[in-house]
Amino acid sequence: EQRNGSSGGVRRWAFDKTGIDRVEFLLSPNPGEPVKPLARIASGGESARLLLALKSILSRVDEVPTLIFDEVDVGVGGRAGQVVGEKLWSISEQHQVICITHLPQVAAFADAHYAISKHVSDNRTRTMVAQLSEEQRAEEIAAMLDGVPVSEHSRHSAREMLERARSYKQRSSREVTQTALIS
Repeated sequence: EQRNGSSGGVRRWAFDKTGIDRVEFLLSPNPGEPVKPLARIASGGESARLLLALKSILSRVDEVPTLIFDEVDVGVGGRAGQVVGEKLWSISEQHQVICITHLPQVAAFADAHYAISKHVSDNRTRTMVAQLSEEQRAEEIAAMLDGVPVSEHSRHSAREMLERARSYKQRSSREVTQTALIS
């Protein structure tokens, strides 16, 4: 065991006789609690966010061209959703990112937004995928915020959310460009 610099945290390494690498994350959820396997104590949302954190770090050296995240925002609220959107957008600067989300804060960061719907016709279910225009996008995000029918208030909030994401992306792009010029 070794202190890892966080308050009360420890790192533990264990090796087995096969020599085959197998990684298991162990953590203590609270001070005074024993370490337990992350896979056993983490919720689906926590596991998804851990994957996002790892992919965010590894994306700098990963040569996989496309990363797919299916509901990486499960169990996340508004503020955390904003951070998830920012991280996904950051990854998208080096990789194509496909993200399935139900969270408007994440959807606002997309460069292209597709709506998926299912319809039954002739006793068959058909899945439709449509790329949304900027106006349709605002309407879809408003529906994600407030449900249907969409109110003027939710439309206004959706437009603000899209503008906030756009501003963040522009600021971050300038910072990346400036960093590249400096180094």
